[in-house]
Amino acid sequence: MIDVILTFLGADHEVTGSCHYLEIGDKKAIVDCGMEQGKDIYVNQELPVAAGEIDYIFLTHAHIDHSGLIPLMVKRGFKGQIFATKATCELCNIMLRDSAHIQEFESQWKSRKAKRAGKESVEPIYTMDDAVSACELMVPLEYDMEVSICDEISVKFYDAGHLLGSASIEMTLNENQITKKIIFSGDIGNINKPIIKDPVFLTGADYVLIESTYGDRLHGERPDYIGELVRILNETFARGGNVVIPSFAVGRTQEMLYFMRKIKDEGMVVNYPDFEVFVDSPLAVEATNIFHGDVIECFDDETMQLINNGINPLQFSGLKLAVTSNESVAINEDTKPKVILSASGMCEAGRIRHHLKHNLWRENNTILFVGFQTPGTLGRAILEGAKTVKLFGEEIAVNAHIENLKGISGHGDQRELIKWLNAMKQKPEKVFVVHGEDHVCDIFAELLSKEYGYDTYAPFSGTQFNLATGELIKEGVPIKISQKAKQKRASGLYDNLVNAGHRLMAVIKRNEGGANKDIAKFTSQIQSLCDKWDR
Repeated sequence: MIDVILTFLGADHEVTGSCHYLEIGDKKAIVDCGMEQGKDIYVNQELPVAAGEIDYIFLTHAHIDHSGLIPLMVKRGFKGQIFATKATCELCNIMLRDSAHIQEFESQWKSRKAKRAGKESVEPIYTMDDAVSACELMVPLEYDMEVSICDEISVKFYDAGHLLGSASIEMTLNENQITKKIIFSGDIGNINKPIIKDPVFLTGADYVLIESTYGDRLHGERPDYIGELVRILNETFARGGNVVIPSFAVGRTQEMLYFMRKIKDEGMVVNYPDFEVFVDSPLAVEATNIFHGDVIECFDDETMQLINNGINPLQFSGLKLAVTSNESVAINEDTKPKVILSASGMCEAGRIRHHLKHNLWRENNTILFVGFQTPGTLGRAILEGAKTVKLFGEEIAVNAHIENLKGISGHGDQRELIKWLNAMKQKPEKVFVVHGEDHVCDIFAELLSKEYGYDTYAPFSGTQFNLATGELIKEGVPIKISQKAKQKRASGLYDNLVNAGHRLMAVIKRNEGGANKDIAKFTSQIQSLCDKWDR
């Protein structure tokens, strides 16, 4: 029997934690390995093999909900290759290290709290060493070039227009004279965004996985981003207040700097033209430097024209970069009206929480959201009208003006998703709808089926499909996460023991065919370890 098995593991009836597992002959690969962020509804099924058995990871882009668990794979024994675009490799080098820093910092804080309560310490999901090791395994690929990875797999990356270096991945799978082509959309970008190009249309495949973040709605008429920003700046500065912008450090921050440069250069804020813009995020500062680097293949025509004219599209008078903690603290000690751009974009972590603590309660300030807020996040709560929020153990009143710059999303809306799919000349045998909120996946799958004639399926985690035969092997069962399960997962210590066991199995398999003397010694060491702990 010829099998090419696709298993859905993450971002199935959920927006974050993307992960898809492929078995082609004796080769094993995953596409994306993301961390879940915000509200977590369903239990994600575990990878069905040890991390050390995975040969390849293919990464659509650097956002943590697509890349954030790659260091955990390394911690569990993964030693294969990670393929991504050059810009994605460069961004991951800072984003995964930043994520590891957050894991270590939060585990230290939780451990101190646990120790005071007489409880066990909390281990980080992974460490900085794991993140660094993960980045060392990355192999940069160019857009639009077909690359043979092995006899069974060849890939081609196309610009997805979502983030610097983001890609849709076209994968050709060969097994025992059977050839199947599958496309992983990644996150499909919104059109006419600043700096980067629009998504590239693909010719088609036997199977398509399509994201559905905005599968149930339209962004509406494209707003005048510059005009709206100028209005908000003028109104806030007239009140003597600050404009605080929770912004994703990679992508959205650079877009906002692009807009601010134009506003400043053209003197659009008449009564306060010399306002300062603070970027308070070490990660955002590092990412902005990458936008200045050798990634021009990602830039759109307008950005390239600025560069060719000697204009840095992200630099202007009054731009201040805060890297150290002291520089961050000093921002709120300054009483002048200003713009504060800080991560994280959903207000779940990072320095933005300190800025919200200092600015949310003041009526003259504005909190401006410029990106999607996942349900369950602090940003979503504020956007939906929360009267108070808890920050650092303190109740903070929400008195500031709350604004939402709609339509600036990095994701294409329903119309753009359909346009991207309909552009394919080869109609897929089946379209899998993933990466959307629970009800949105079903709505979008039904729309594609009824209105456009696609054979669609919105899988839950655990679903298995044979791409060679077109058969559904196993249907994933939606299992909701209980509070108890969340608490158990958060402890980390037992999980680390299980991870160590996975790594041990991977090492055992890699020693197959080794010298008898070495295998005997290894076996004796494992038996001794089991004798000590088998109780």
